[in-house]
Amino acid sequence: MTQKSIAGWLKGLIIGVFLCALIIPSFGQSIAETEPEFAYCYLPWLIFISLTALPCFAALFLAWKLSVNIGQDRAFTIQNAKWMKYIALFIAADGFYFFIGNVVFLLLGMSHPGVALLSLVIVIACIAISIAAAALSYFIKKAAALQEQSDWTI
Repeated sequence: MTQKSIAGWLKGLIIGVFLCALIIPSFGQSIAETEPEFAYCYLPWLIFISLTALPCFAALFLAWKLSVNIGQDRAFTIQNAKWMKYIALFIAADGFYFFIGNVVFLLLGMSHPGVALLSLVIVIACIAISIAAAALSYFIKKAAALQEQSDWTI
């Protein structure tokens, strides 16, 4: 694969994740309409889920900038390493916020224990993505240093 095709695939993935993030809150409305006893939970959950999307959108924005750099043959730069580090922090913070929010809703009686347990899958995915992004940040930083050294050699 060329760098341009990799950048294209990354951009397609970013657009797909963005569209999925926009669609997910609409599922709650259908649940609130079909199960009226849960209608009082709709607005708090909608606000909570919408707030969890903000760090994800910030991470998607940085990922888009990364894919643009990859397409322009600037994959190994210190700036890309910083962006990957920020992505790791955004996703880790989002996973922590998501976990705490689910526990709070469970304690308020606005969630089911099964939903709280299922949310652990999302939290574990956030942790995995955050660790992978942090590792990539480290490797990109090392590769940028090696590339800088090789650029100075004749």
